[in-house]
This record gives sequence, C-alpha cells and structure tokens, in this order.
Amino acid sequence: MKYVATDKAAAAIGPYSQGVISGEMFYSSGQIPLKPDGELAQGGIAEQTHQVFANLQAVLEEAGSSLAQVIKTTVFIKDMNDFAELNSIYASYFGDHKPARSTVEVARLPKDVKVEIEVIAKVS
Repeated sequence: MKYVATDKAAAAIGPYSQGVISGEMFYSSGQIPLKPDGELAQGGIAEQTHQVFANLQAVLEEAGSSLAQVIKTTVFIKDMNDFAELNSIYASYFGDHKPARSTVEVARLPKDVKVEIEVIAKVS
C-alpha cells in the first residue's frame, strides 16, 4: 500500500491518510469542505460541495488518477433537502461519466459540515 498526501487539500484531521493506493486502485478518505489551510469553506451546500470536489481532485491527482477514473462514490449529506442542489453540482464535475454512487443522509458530520464525499478510483 502507498499512502497519498498532498498539501493541495486539507490535511487529515485524525489518525488516517487522505487516501491509499493498493494495486491499481485508489481509495480516498472522506473529504469535507476544508480548504488546504484547514479553514472551513463558508456558505451553504453549494460552496461546501465545490470545496469537497476541489479536495477530491487534489488527492486524485496526487494518486495519479482523476474524476474520470472514479468507479464509486459515497456521499454523506446532512440534510436530504439539499440533495437536488448537491446533485446538480456533482453532475457538473462528472459530466457524462457516471460512477456508481450511494448517498446517505446522516445526523452529523465532522466539524458540522453539510457534505462529505469519498471515492474509489482506478490509478493510471
């Protein structure tokens, strides 16, 4: 296994890595809307979702992958009433690529954020 770390996304806030490569697969840790400097992205679900995707793109790039190589995503959302807005932003990042996805409404997320997303992707 190879641990993935980049300063282009927020550092892990616990005893885990930003992601792990095993064989030809990359597994990200859940990304929340923390900026690389550790500050929480301000705003609602839209701003937070865009920051989560910026973080995902950074760790995927560091792993030698990209959103186009994502096979599966898991989306954790604090309020399912935000789903339509989140889904529209999500679709804008993936375009015609449609990885498998699970979306789960949760009671609480780290730092009380509105969204957390993790991915599994192929590595080039």
